[in-house]
Parts: sequence; C-alpha cells; structure tokens
Amino acid sequence: MTAALARYSRTVRLSIKSLLLHPMRSALTVLGILIGVTSVVWLLAIGEGISQASQQQIAALGANNIIVRTIKPTSDDFDGSGYGVTRADYVTLNSTLPTIDAAVPIREVKAELRRGRRSYEGRLVGSTPEYERVARLKIAEGRFLTDIDGERQRNHCVLSAQVAEKLWPIGSPLGDFVQVDHEFYKVVGIVEPRAASAGIGGSMAAEDYSKDVYIPIRTMWQRLGDQIIQVQPGQFRRDLIEMTQVTLRVGQPDEVIRTADVVRNTLDRTHTLEDYAVTVPMELLEQANTTRLMFMVLLGIIAAISLVVGGIGIMNIMLATVTERTREIGIRRALGAKRRDIVGQFLTESVVLSIVGGALGVAGGLLCRPGALWIRDLLERSIPEQMAALPDIVRNIEPQLVPWSIPLALGISAVVGVVFGVYPAVRAARLDPIEALRHN
Repeated sequence: MTAALARYSRTVRLSIKSLLLHPMRSALTVLGILIGVTSVVWLLAIGEGISQASQQQIAALGANNIIVRTIKPTSDDFDGSGYGVTRADYVTLNSTLPTIDAAVPIREVKAELRRGRRSYEGRLVGSTPEYERVARLKIAEGRFLTDIDGERQRNHCVLSAQVAEKLWPIGSPLGDFVQVDHEFYKVVGIVEPRAASAGIGGSMAAEDYSKDVYIPIRTMWQRLGDQIIQVQPGQFRRDLIEMTQVTLRVGQPDEVIRTADVVRNTLDRTHTLEDYAVTVPMELLEQANTTRLMFMVLLGIIAAISLVVGGIGIMNIMLATVTERTREIGIRRALGAKRRDIVGQFLTESVVLSIVGGALGVAGGLLCRPGALWIRDLLERSIPEQMAALPDIVRNIEPQLVPWSIPLALGISAVVGVVFGVYPAVRAARLDPIEALRHN
C-alpha cells in the first residue's frame, strides 16, 4: 500500500514537472477547462436567479388563492352590455364552496384625484379590509379600511404613498379630504410604498399599486354605480362592470386545484361569453418548477459542451506531447517501465490539467453574483435606454449560486481529463521501445 502510494506520488510529481516544461501550452489548456467550469457555474446561477424571481412573483399572489378577473369579451356575440364577474357570482362562490375561507371583492376604476388646485391621475380601488392582506400592503400612517366603513358606506379612503406625496408635498394628509368627481373622501390611512407586481405570462396583467386610493367597495357601488364612461377625442365608450376581480382564499393547499375546477364549472353555467379568467398561482408554481428543471438541464448541457471543447484541447495537447516525447518513452521502456506506468504518467498529466482548470473555474464561478451585478451596473451607465427597455425580471436579475453546481463542475472536469486523456496515454504506451529510441 505504501509502495503504491509512493509510486503514484512520484508519478504526479513527474507529471507536474513535464507540464511545467511548456508553461504557455499548459496554461492555454487549463484556460479551456477554466472557461468550461466557470460557464457551468455561471449559467446555472443565472438560470436559478431567473427561476427564483419568477416563482417569487407567482408566490406573491398567494399559493392558497384563486383569482377570478373580469376580461372584456372579444366574441362577435358581445353586444357591448355588462360583462365580467358579478355580485351574484361573488355571493354564489362565497356561500356555496365549503373549501373557501374568504372571498375578497375588488373593483378598480381610473380616476382624477384632486386636492385643491393639485390633481393626479390615479386609480380608485374598492374592496374590503381583507384586501390589505391579499395585496400585502403595510400601513405607514393611520389605519386601513374597516368593516364598519363598508357597512355604513363611509367616504373614507386610504392613500398609496405616491398619491400622498403628489397631493400633499408638505404635511400629513390624515384627516384631510381627496376629491373624486363630486365626492370627497376623508383620508384615514397611508400605505407604505409597494413594488409593482410583474405580469404573469398571459394570465395576469402587471399591477402598479403606486397610484391607488382605497375605499370601501360598498361605498364605491353606492357613489359610482357599475357604469364606467370614457370620453376621448372622437370616441365614446361605456362599460358596465360590477367587479374587476374576486380573490378566493382556500383553507387547505391540497384543495386549491380541485376548488379552482369547481369555480370554473360554476361560472361556466352563468357566463355564456368568455368574460372572465381564473388564475391559480399554485398551478403556475407547479409549471414554473417544471420549466425551471428543463431550463437548468438545458443550461447544464450548454455549459457541458464548453467542458467537452476543453477536453478536446487536452487530447490535442497530450497527442502532441506524445509525439514530442517519443524518445523519452522509449528510454523509460528500455529501463524497465511497463505499459501501465506510461499510461499512468500521461493520464495523470491530463487529469492534473483538468483539475487545476476546474479549481480555477470554481473560483471564477464564485464571482458570478458580484460579477453579474458589476456588469449590469456598467451596462446601465453605458446604454441606459436599452437596459430600461428590457423586462424587469431580466434587468434586475441577481444570479443565485447553485450549491451542487460546484461539485458537478469539478466532477465533470475530472471525468473530461480522464476520458480525453485515455487515448493519448494508451497510444504512448503502445509505442515500440526500439522504434521510440530511434526517434529524433
């Protein structure tokens, strides 16, 4: 055991010395493996970062939620009258489905918000106190809407931080009034700034909460009614919409998918037009996980190709080395070296090249996150317009290092060294000692 270890240690030292005789050639070979390993770590980290960002956006909708949104029909049978989710749908779903813990009605209307001479184009959102939790809002000042506000149809409102800043650049709006059309709403609270949610494929449009004013939905029904009239130059449009959205919260996660099917069947019985869409974040999460695995496999294959190219570089260098060292091989064979000794030496050299390249590649891979952030900042300063045009999920990407990618990359690099070093090593061992001694 000790003798075998000593012999192997001697082979490793001899291999390193042989490689150092041609430092530039060895360095270029190591560079190929380094780039391959780094690309494995970087591509998997970038893919993981994009995947996590997508899953966080979906999870923000609530894994236990079912979202039913009103959409305008495109069918030829649509006569321009009322459409979408109705109050009757809300009552039916809330009262007949035992798996639903809560149903949150939502109505959204674009409105001009006024305070004295100041005005701001915002959005009036009617809902219930549960909306605070559904939309993940946090109160900065005052309070959110209460059940009593809705029962008594009070003209109370809660402002988004941006609306409060635009209409009240100085002082606090609490206790003051916001005018919407001919109605005045007393400000009872202000919410903290909340980042906009990105659109989820074709299922959900992006939600911008920065221009919102929240009022009780019963107050909205009483003051504004269901009719929305939009007058633009050369165009007059009238829509009859009772609700923009109903968010259903299911008690048990394992009941979400089945409940969503029941919701669709229930609405299909009363809606002859395609005037609603059901979004189930849990379904989207499952699809995102499947897509993530496919994406990671694809990126891994692409990165592995880089390692194979590096392996071909090792084979090329080792074949050239065999030709250059033919006389050396003949001398070693003449002095008693066996074929397995020759194979071991050349195979060790190729493995040393691949392991050194792999170790340096892992070090480069660990720089993925700071390197990507530096590149992003550089691009934002150099080409700000082009960067601003990119989707948020791409522009704000933060690579997430995948722990198993490091041993994977090292393992692949070692395997590449062995696989692509075997042929040159065997070819060296098969040289005829006499012919090798005659070689100049």
